[in-house]
Amino acid sequence: MNARWSARITAVVGAAALAVPLAAAPALTAPTAVAAASGPLTTLDHLDFLLDEATPPAGVSGHSTYRQAEEPTLLAPWTYADARDGGAFERIGGGPLDPATGDWGQGAFNADDNTRAAVVYTRHWELTGDPDSRQKAYELLRTVAYHQTLDGPSAGNVVLWMQPDGELNPSAEPVELPDPSDSGPSYWTARTVWALGEGYAAFADDDPAFAGFLKDRLALSRGAIERDVLSQYGQYVQSDGVRVPAWLIVDGADATAEAVLGLSAAVEAGDDSSATAARQLAEGIAAMASGTTRQWPYGAVLPWAQSPAIWHAWGSQMPAALARAGELFDDDALVRPAIADATGFSTTLLTAGGPDNGWNPSPTDRVQIAYGADSRVQSLLALADTTGSDAFAQLAAMQAAWFFGANHAGARMYDPSTGVTFDGLQPDGTVNRNSGAESTIHGLLTAIALDAHPAVAARATATTSVEAREGLEYVEAEDATDTDGTVFTPASAWTGESGWSGDGLALEPRQSATWDIGSSDTRRWVEPVVKTEPGASTQSAWRGGGVLRVTGPGQGISPTPGALLPYALTAPVSGDDVRVTALRGTLTLDGLIVRPWISRLVLGGDARSELVHSSAIAPQRTTIGADGVVATVKVYDASGSMVRTISADGAVRVVVPAGGFAVAEG
Repeated sequence: MNARWSARITAVVGAAALAVPLAAAPALTAPTAVAAASGPLTTLDHLDFLLDEATPPAGVSGHSTYRQAEEPTLLAPWTYADARDGGAFERIGGGPLDPATGDWGQGAFNADDNTRAAVVYTRHWELTGDPDSRQKAYELLRTVAYHQTLDGPSAGNVVLWMQPDGELNPSAEPVELPDPSDSGPSYWTARTVWALGEGYAAFADDDPAFAGFLKDRLALSRGAIERDVLSQYGQYVQSDGVRVPAWLIVDGADATAEAVLGLSAAVEAGDDSSATAARQLAEGIAAMASGTTRQWPYGAVLPWAQSPAIWHAWGSQMPAALARAGELFDDDALVRPAIADATGFSTTLLTAGGPDNGWNPSPTDRVQIAYGADSRVQSLLALADTTGSDAFAQLAAMQAAWFFGANHAGARMYDPSTGVTFDGLQPDGTVNRNSGAESTIHGLLTAIALDAHPAVAARATATTSVEAREGLEYVEAEDATDTDGTVFTPASAWTGESGWSGDGLALEPRQSATWDIGSSDTRRWVEPVVKTEPGASTQSAWRGGGVLRVTGPGQGISPTPGALLPYALTAPVSGDDVRVTALRGTLTLDGLIVRPWISRLVLGGDARSELVHSSAIAPQRTTIGADGVVATVKVYDASGSMVRTISADGAVRVVVPAGGFAVAEG
């Protein structure tokens, strides 16, 4: 599809835990060497360490796997690995440990990590031909199949947890939903389809008998999705006034995307029976595209149909699935939302601070984890492969640099010498130095993808620090410099479908508030985050921004009545403060999203990368590059199509198209 898409892209609009010593954990500083220049980034040592064996009891009703009688032992990664002194990690299960039985409240192993670990070893084997990765992929795929329920009303669904002795635990403590875990659609069923689909594709020529087994088991879980989810294909429902598809797995475009990755791989390998499900699920994901250049969430594909007020980085492979399915089915309508997500939202996310856990809708959960960072990398690289545009490869390199120190802590989150990926990065720059299965897996998935894209890898590992950043910011409503309104504390920060960022501010008619939003060299969009109840109306006048009229949407399938949503003002703000006067109804504010017309991110280290992004509705002139730095500047429009290439010696002036961006690499 690359050549065809490149020609058309300009038309697109936008028992007990075990302590085992490892090599010393990496220091929490950005490395000075460019790791990709001297060899592969992927090191499987830590994931190998997490693997353990379990032998399920014989004759468990409804569960079996390939050659179980001949090969009764299964392979699986421990769920958690807590850092210990001396560079050791202790393997930990989920929930409390019962010393008498050796069981954990949840289990030692889980289907989510089994499936994703299987994808790691499968992809590594396909990339490198490594026989050890092939064997581990084989073993883990057998474990994945064992978790499937084979018969009855839950056939094709998946039991999530397994104890160290191989006993399945369908009803964990604390409770998972659904409970029992194989009683309905779930993330772990979606991930089972992902692993089985990629496994079938990898083994189709290498081991036809095993591939045939995987194809049958893929059909089993695909059948559950067809029964429980795709039976509603083509139906739409309302969620806080927004029309959303009713045929997403657990109402999640995120879960559905991981299933589409597996189904697409299977179809590419010759499994025509998976084509309809792959296409229909991809159509549901595409229907979750939302926002515009100037309106939250700026073209992002949202993850959860039950709330139009949430985006989260973890599991955000929706654009990757759309790019993959769009190429498979030669369907531009699937690729377009992925492009809008990349050019409008990924650029906003990068310049605002990186792959935050949650914008709910304001950036309230600013913890960052490998699952979120990897999901963004995978999506951008998938678009680069599908479209052939350098735009997405350059953005992917800037996002992947997060793993090597280009984050707000300046901390290396993945170590190519050990394969350790740290579990998380707190907003204050504190690093969680544990390295459990999920973080390890997603660090490795990025490493494998970078090894498959060596030019992207070289750039990502050479840009190991954040030198400058100017992007979306958030101003708390209660931080008004002048107001006669009422500051209040919500009963709960979580509404059931969105999140308050802190206290709120209520303005009755004729009451007003003023906020200092600081100075800027560029105009800015302001989006008040307003809480409304169904049918309730409010009207307010914003100095320089026009009149804002908001009516609370109907609840629909959202978990709670009322909505907490950003609303774009009709005009940009050019001054240092924002003032509002309530005119009619109670104006209930959580805060203000402030987004510059020109956002910027500069990464440094052994190389320099600079991104400037425009959220304006007309072309904007700006400066890019740095004095004394020779760089290549590429300017792209909102579709990711290259507009101009400049060889720059120092800072240069460029015109960035509306909704477009430019990247300087030196």
